[in-house]
This record gives sequence, structure tokens and C-alpha cells, in this order.
Amino acid sequence: MNQNTYEKLEYDTLRDHVTTFCVSELGKKKMQDLNPSPRLDVVQNRLAETTQARAILDMGTRVPFMGLTSIDVTIDKVEKGMILSASELFGVADFLRGCRSIKQFMNNKAFQAPLLVAYAKGMTSLSHVEDAIYFAISHNRVDSQADKQLKKVRQQIETTEQKIKDRLNKYLSSSTYKNYIQEFVISVKDQRYTIPIKAAYKNQVDGTIVETSSRESTVFIEPTAVNKYNQELAGLRAEESMLEYQILATLTGSVAEYLREIQQNIDLIAHYDMVFAKAKYSKSIEGMEPRINAEGRVRLVGCVHPLLTGNVVPLDFEIGEDYRSLVITGPNAGGKTIVLKTIGLVTLAVMSGLHIRCEAGTDVAVFDKIFVDMGDNQSLENALSTFSSHMQNLSQILRDTGRNTLLLLDEIGSGTEPNEGAGLAIALLEEFYLKGALTVATTHYGEIKAFSEQHPAFMNAAMQFNQETLEPLYKLLIGQSGASNALWIARKMQIPEAVLDRAAEYIATKEYRMELLAEGEATPKKKVVAADSKPTVTFSRGDRVKLLDHDDFGLIYDAEVDDYNNVAVFYQSEVINVHVKRLSVVGRAADLYPADYDLETLFVDFQTRKFEHDLERGSKKLRRQMAKEQRARKKD
Repeated sequence: MNQNTYEKLEYDTLRDHVTTFCVSELGKKKMQDLNPSPRLDVVQNRLAETTQARAILDMGTRVPFMGLTSIDVTIDKVEKGMILSASELFGVADFLRGCRSIKQFMNNKAFQAPLLVAYAKGMTSLSHVEDAIYFAISHNRVDSQADKQLKKVRQQIETTEQKIKDRLNKYLSSSTYKNYIQEFVISVKDQRYTIPIKAAYKNQVDGTIVETSSRESTVFIEPTAVNKYNQELAGLRAEESMLEYQILATLTGSVAEYLREIQQNIDLIAHYDMVFAKAKYSKSIEGMEPRINAEGRVRLVGCVHPLLTGNVVPLDFEIGEDYRSLVITGPNAGGKTIVLKTIGLVTLAVMSGLHIRCEAGTDVAVFDKIFVDMGDNQSLENALSTFSSHMQNLSQILRDTGRNTLLLLDEIGSGTEPNEGAGLAIALLEEFYLKGALTVATTHYGEIKAFSEQHPAFMNAAMQFNQETLEPLYKLLIGQSGASNALWIARKMQIPEAVLDRAAEYIATKEYRMELLAEGEATPKKKVVAADSKPTVTFSRGDRVKLLDHDDFGLIYDAEVDDYNNVAVFYQSEVINVHVKRLSVVGRAADLYPADYDLETLFVDFQTRKFEHDLERGSKKLRRQMAKEQRARKKD
């Protein structure tokens, strides 16, 4: 796959949406790194994971994900030899508890999710490390119960702090310092206990100025009477910090001892989070697991684009068995492009292990490569035209295309002169086919449609269109050819009938009027361009031909080509005139019938021939029927 394919099919948008179902950063990162796999066994495993996780969710069970926040960052610190803080160690303990909960949760799900249960067996329970951390750490700090000496030091700290507070309270209640004090509170500044004194009286209080307020109206003084206690307190706190560090170092060492097991647990928990995110997405869209294959066989039944919500017309589509190239025709804004995007994104989703919205019978192929050419690829930086940029893209696709490749080509050959564009598009489609690729292309060129009708490995399809309301129905009809509906739409938009008739004539005959207004004349003189020379293709009475405009077959009734390059064709019991360019010979009369065959019988319907034959041989049944009809006429 390449990034252009992901961008055009909006795979990244789908992946971002599924990521929102993850509960941890671990799972989110895992999901963001997920790409479609071209290996059938990998895709089978991914889909099995999603299906089993969905089965667990459908039971109404809540998966106990907990303690997963930033654990990978914490473990990175341990790998670098850093000592973890109390809060970081507490996070490790929470993670280990979460691993133990997941392991216990999965152990009794062997029937619903045997594959996911097998993963849990690879998870290591480190309850002794977990218990040691919980014993030593409480409220994100080292607990006093973790060490006897630490407990003793903290008791001394409390005693010393109380002595300081008692002496400072005497200052606050003393009438001597009443007028000097800014606020009657004890303030801790730089871990030293102080009294806020008005700046004007700072020399009236015996002590050390620890800090001055931003406006310099207040100074925070540590009175001399408590100085020795503050120094004693600083020493006790240093000892406390040393003891805490030793405990944190010991606990970090316990974590480092099981670093490999913890890292494996992290990978498994992240994978579980990603798998259950897929299952939650599946549940949200009421998705299901399709069948998959590696033979390039695609059959979508009632399938919906993964990013579309609400009342969406489902897609029925197939390719890869009777034909390997499909050409979709129909009006602009008729839904051709969304068909391509649905096929592409559904395939990428399944190859990523995601369920899709579809019905039973859906079959999705796993491809080595998927290439897309759609939208306006114009490059301002390289000054490439839209056509040039499409050709550049198709050139690269042609080089990289192999047998197990899916190609999605929107409006192939467009952006240049129609005849050249159609011819180039046909040559490219043929080359893609010869390389063994599976190709789905959209077009509104009649020449491409005609080519696909004649090629045995190609198939036409059309987007259904409501001709009364001018609204697309977004329904794909395989085996039918679509039209651009230009004349129909123009008529609905009240273009004059005379103009529409002339357009129809031009389409059919390719003979264009050249009308000039002579000077002073109010009406134009008509100049008719001579018709092309008679066509090189000749017909014989009785030839079987395909009527390209009707997507049906008829017989040549009169092989003589008239002045407008039309011949008479017997079609649906009627004789109609058809332009020779809209006919394709599929069988010569000389090859279809014996030399003495009466061709006139071809142009008489079966019932008439049977009647004449029965009358000639004197059928009694026919005579009785004719007598009965005669009596009925006399009564009338």
C-alpha cells in the first residue's frame, strides 16, 4: 500500500475513528501503527481476534482495563537507570494489578475467545512486586510504615515543627510585636518558618529576613528564637529524603529485575486494548466478519461505506470470477466514485482486521497492493495539469501493478480530448488486465463502454438514475450500461426541443450543420457538411449485430447504407434505421445459416411461421380453431 491510497480512501480517518474506542495511550499508539496486511493468515488472525472480542462484549461484560496511563514512559526511565518517583512506582503497581485483572478475566472466557485467552497465558503476574510497592507507597509518597528509621525521623520532624510553631505563636500573640506584624499567620518560605513583618519595622524584630514580598511592603523574618529549630528541621528533612530515596531505589530495582516480563505485559495489554477497540467499533456499526480469500474474488452483499452513517444505500458488487475488470458508467454525481471508495476502504478495513457493515455472503479478497487514481491530483508546485498528474500516477501504477493488485480508477482518461482520452484509457485498461490486476474503473466515455461490452473478461455496470426527479439512486447494476442522461437532463431544464433534436442527430450521424448568416438576412443559410465516405464495414442481409445504444441484438434487414450512413435493422419485430457506427457484427449470415436457407423466415415472427406451416400441412386442430373464430365473428 502507499500513502496516496490511504489518503484517497480515507483510511487514516477510519483508523482515527477506531482509535477513539481505545482506553489507554498504549492501545491508541498500537492502533495508530496498524496497517492493512497482504498476508491471508495475518488477516484471518486479526478478524478472529475482533470476532472473539465482540462475542465477549455482546455478553454485556466490561473488560477491566486499569492502570495503563503512561506506563511505557515510566518503564523507559527504568531502562535508562533512573530512579522512579513514588507516584511513578504507584503507577507501575496499578499497571501490574491491571494485568492480573485482565489475566483473571480472560481465564474463564476460553469458550468465547480461545485465541484471546491464549494471549493471557503469556502474561506474567508479578503480585509480589505489586504488593511491595503498595506497602511502601501511599497517597503518592513513601509511607512511614515502609521503614522503622523513616518512621522515627518523621516523628522527630513533627516534634520539631511543633516546637517552632509554639514559639512563633508567642510572637504573634505578643503585644510587643503587635504593631510590627503584617498578618497574624505563620508562613513557610523556602522550607523555613517565618512571620510576615511590615517592611518599615524590619529592624525592630531580631531575626533573619528569608524573603521579601513583590511590593516590598512585607518581609518574612525567621526569629532568632526559632533559628536553631529550623536548622534542626532541615537536617531531619535531609535524612528523611535520603531514607525515602533508598526505599524508592530498592523498589525501582525490583521493577528493573522484571523489566522483560513487564514489557511483554505492556505489549499484550496494548494489543488487548486495540482488539477490544475494534470490537467496540464493530458493535457500534453492527458489523460482522466477512469471508476472505487470496484469489482476488470480491463479493459485497448489502455493504456500506465504513465512514457513512444514517440511511445509506447499501452496495451489491462482485468481481474476480467471471470477469476481472469492471467499467462503471452513468451520470456525474450518480455515485460512481463512492462505489470505488466503498470497495477500497472496505478492503483496507478487512485487511486490518475490522468488521464491516454487510450481509451474509460477503467475500473480500486480500491483495498485495491497492492503487487508486481519483480526484484532482494537480500539483501547483510542479505545474502539472490535472491530466498530466493523472498520467504520472497511472504510469507509476502501471510499473508497480502485479497479479494480486486491486486498481480503483475514477474517470479514467478524462481531462483531455475525448477521443484521445478514451483510446488511451482503453489501452491502459487492457494492459492492466494483461498484467493480471483486478480493475474497477468509472467513465462516461461511450467508447470505453463499447470496449468493455465486447471484451470477454470485462463487464459493464451502471449507476441507477431516476429520470423523473433527476436524482441518483446510488444503486449499482452490474451487467448494464449507464448513460450520461445529458439530453434527458437538458430537456428537464427546458432546453428547446429543436436544439435537443439537433444534438441527437449529431450524436447519431456525426454530420454537423454549418449555418451562416448572410449580411442583411434575418435567417441563416444552411450549409450541410458532406457525410463521411461510406464505411469500410459492410453488412449482409441476415447478419447478427449488436445495437450499442440498446445493449441488445438484432438482424440486418437491408444491408444498403443510406446517405446518412444508416442501415435497416430488424429489432424486436420492427425495422429501424441505425447508424453503422452504433452496430457491431457478432455473426455473419453466411456462417450462421445453410447456403439454401430462406432468410425471409428470419423476419417473420414464430407465431406467424407456425400458423402458415400448420395451414400448409392441413392441421385439423387449426381448422377447428378457425371455424370456431368464424362462428364467433358471425355472432358479433
